[in-house]
Amino acid sequence: MRKMFAVLSLLAFLNAEAQQKHPAFMEQGNIYEVNIRQYTKEGTLNAFAKHLPRLQKMGVKTIWFMPLQPISKEGRKGSLGSYYSVASYTEVNPEFGTLNDFNKIVTRAHALGMKVLIDWVPNHSGADHPWLKTHLDFYERDSTGKAIYTADWSDTRELNYNNHVMEDSMINAMKYWIKNTAIDGFRVDVAWGVPYSFWNKCIPALRKERNLFFLAEADDPKLHETGFDATYSWTEFHVMNDIVAGKKDVLSLDTVLNKIDKDYMKGAWRLYFTSNHDENSWNKADYATMPGKTHAPFAVFTQTYNRTMPLIYSGQEEPVLRAVSFFEKDSMGFAKYERAPFYKTLLNLRSTHPAFKENAVFERLKVNLPNQVMAYSRKNGDNLVVAVLNLSDKHQDVQLDAKLPNGKSYFEVFTHQENKDIHSLQLPAWGYKVFVYGTK
Repeated sequence: MRKMFAVLSLLAFLNAEAQQKHPAFMEQGNIYEVNIRQYTKEGTLNAFAKHLPRLQKMGVKTIWFMPLQPISKEGRKGSLGSYYSVASYTEVNPEFGTLNDFNKIVTRAHALGMKVLIDWVPNHSGADHPWLKTHLDFYERDSTGKAIYTADWSDTRELNYNNHVMEDSMINAMKYWIKNTAIDGFRVDVAWGVPYSFWNKCIPALRKERNLFFLAEADDPKLHETGFDATYSWTEFHVMNDIVAGKKDVLSLDTVLNKIDKDYMKGAWRLYFTSNHDENSWNKADYATMPGKTHAPFAVFTQTYNRTMPLIYSGQEEPVLRAVSFFEKDSMGFAKYERAPFYKTLLNLRSTHPAFKENAVFERLKVNLPNQVMAYSRKNGDNLVVAVLNLSDKHQDVQLDAKLPNGKSYFEVFTHQENKDIHSLQLPAWGYKVFVYGTK
């Protein structure tokens, strides 16, 4: 018995000390989510392809495409249906184009130094997927034998992960995209809804084919143990929204961040965001949840904080200040790109500065106003970045109680101003500063 407890204790210690490793091509990376249907008037892959050079110049490193497969017609919501009601795992929605069109985009993206992820929907298929006729046992069924769906997802049917043939078929469908395209990874929808034993089987099998990046739509540290590189930061995101609404403050966010540090293995990445397709269409992000000036400091946070893999959603660089329809055609419309310079500054800093490498040291800095202001540094050798964020609706006179190096200037990346000392700062409501020490 003592030996058993000793072994369990050792395993727990090793897990706590484990450093998660990721594909090297994602280090200092970022992700840009593409809503093909709404991105252009045409709503096609070829029309979107024209935006790749612009996004590359803005600093985007990885493109994530929402599901590209055909959409089921049975139970369809609206006139066009949901991307996440997949009628075939191994075809391209003809409304978007062809597999050849997609491969051209991947080739072009790679030539521009960008990576490509596709969305994958394993929890359920569409309500008229061929498996429903050929392999009904692939599905969860009610007492009458009828395939079922969850909540109001009437355009979908739940898959049965007790069926190992179905599991193998799902893995083979994912392999189809690896073998027929040059994608660099998967964003997995409702990853939490699939038995984790499947991911223990699936992810290693796919990584034998290619070095891939895996993003889970889930807020669970256990998914990192199955091989996922990044998980969603829903918890942090909701606290950020509450801070803007005046319901919570920085200390509330600290509580969540401290728990994340405790619960997640070392090196686990969190997808930080101020909007995504769900939050925009259903919950008015970011135009209402973080309106006006309130958006910027949180966007800085998502790009510069510890263990973050930052996300930008289609149209945030414009910005598109409305909810984009989910089931109907609703072109975003690009013209001004007003936030593009702001994002370019952040994305380029993150991708080029050594302080954002995995071996950098992250440190929270003490401030005189811990309820309103957050400050932290990232250091890699002599390379230092310091971020100070006023997460309140009032002007703040900030004092940093931190040992910071002297002798060189602190260059503020947004204003291009140089400071010899940054211990005393004045920040307007929702103001922010990001300093690079000793170099521009």
